[in-house]
Amino acid sequence: MTRFTPAELEAARDRLVPDVVADGLHVLFCGINPGLTTAATGHHFARPGNRFWPVLHLSGFTPRLMKPSEQQELLSYGLGITNVVARATARADELSAQEYREGGRQLALKVARLRPRWLAVVGVTAYRAAFDDKKARVGPQERTFGDTRVWVLPNPSGLNAHWTTATMAEEFGRLRVAAQA
Repeated sequence: MTRFTPAELEAARDRLVPDVVADGLHVLFCGINPGLTTAATGHHFARPGNRFWPVLHLSGFTPRLMKPSEQQELLSYGLGITNVVARATARADELSAQEYREGGRQLALKVARLRPRWLAVVGVTAYRAAFDDKKARVGPQERTFGDTRVWVLPNPSGLNAHWTTATMAEEFGRLRVAAQA
């Protein structure tokens, strides 16, 4: 793993991380926003300690543990990645309520254009803020975007101590089963 200096990470705030998307995906995973390590590398969920890639594998979405630098391979499995908010920050709590709402609006437009079967938002707090749904819980949601169903997953950040890698993999696995049905 490449180590970045504080100055390199600070400079990463201005970088956009390209989506990994295609039309008609099985599942479009949606992070909150890029962290500084993600912005510095250009690879989603790149910070050491983020459990997205291990959980994706443990839940059966991928046949092996992938590295963030292999993110384009997700498309071959019918999977993609985007974010609610494009702006990179050190912490998600640096985002404003307006950024979340605008991000939710932009995400809805992206989903309408790409038409994935499922939109999987990783982070219930981000989902609540982006779509003004204060009662949302982890799991399938009533909300749809056209034919796209919505599932809220736990945030795979290493800071999310409420979920272990194993319990997170179980929830991701529930989505995988639903996406294959």
